[in-house]
Amino acid sequence: MDNQLLVFVTVAQTRNFSRAAEELHLTQPAVSLHIQALEKRYGVKLFDRTNRMVRLTRAGEILYHHAREILNRYAHIERLMDDLTNRAAGPLAIGASYTFGEYVLPGIIAEFCRRYPGVAPTITIENTSRVAEQIIRYELDVGIVEGNLQHADLEVRAFARDEMVVIVSARHPLAGREEVEAGELREETWIVREPGSGTREATDRMFADLRLSPASVMEFSSNQIIKESVEAGLGVSLISRLAIRKEIMLGTLVPLRLRGYPVVRSFSWVVRASQFRTKVVQLFLEFLSQTGAGVMTGAKGDAGVLGR
Repeated sequence: MDNQLLVFVTVAQTRNFSRAAEELHLTQPAVSLHIQALEKRYGVKLFDRTNRMVRLTRAGEILYHHAREILNRYAHIERLMDDLTNRAAGPLAIGASYTFGEYVLPGIIAEFCRRYPGVAPTITIENTSRVAEQIIRYELDVGIVEGNLQHADLEVRAFARDEMVVIVSARHPLAGREEVEAGELREETWIVREPGSGTREATDRMFADLRLSPASVMEFSSNQIIKESVEAGLGVSLISRLAIRKEIMLGTLVPLRLRGYPVVRSFSWVVRASQFRTKVVQLFLEFLSQTGAGVMTGAKGDAGVLGR
């Protein structure tokens, strides 16, 4: 690993030479020497220094962006080499879009860790486009997303299906129905997710296919605030059935199907397109494929990995 880059990234993240030295178990003069060597190598100033902290220059920002990716690649190579002689163990960085990450992934991770106790997962919840960006930069090992995702540097494979439904408050005039016509929702306020979200993509596609132009639209950045807003009678929304299991049981939200227009999408796993994967990543992808059929049964309350 490039020790100078490691020192540089640590200083950039801590914004302090002394704290960076503590984290790296180096002396502060040694940290300063590494930074000076980098600045000499590139002929630029990387930090603006003050008495209390240091701040990246424009050149430092550019180097920081690429240095993080380089260090992530080093870590990836080390895990690949370690796989040749050791059993499946070590870190597993997972990124998931909100629906899967908040309502399905915890059960999957719990079962996976029971089978492979040496694995240490970390989970990041972001929208689909953000997860893809982090995988490309080697910040994540695996992504789980909804919606359509295509990129030359990524391998994307569907492993489960997800039903989406329109939700209304239990006090809404349509709450006694199981199915509605799209036209009956035209005058409603629609609460939608932000651009880049797989749920937003499905909603926009539904609007286009049904030629539905809502009277008004509100944009929120999480499923939870959307559910609470619908419960309060602020509007209606399109959301995964997986995300409203508790609310259905409590009777606070009512799911409605659109007549003649079932909304079913896929959950997909995403990795960098490469013939080399760590043992932990390969085992996790196989586990996702094996448990994928349980996503829909889990949504209906059946037993299984996702119903636990």
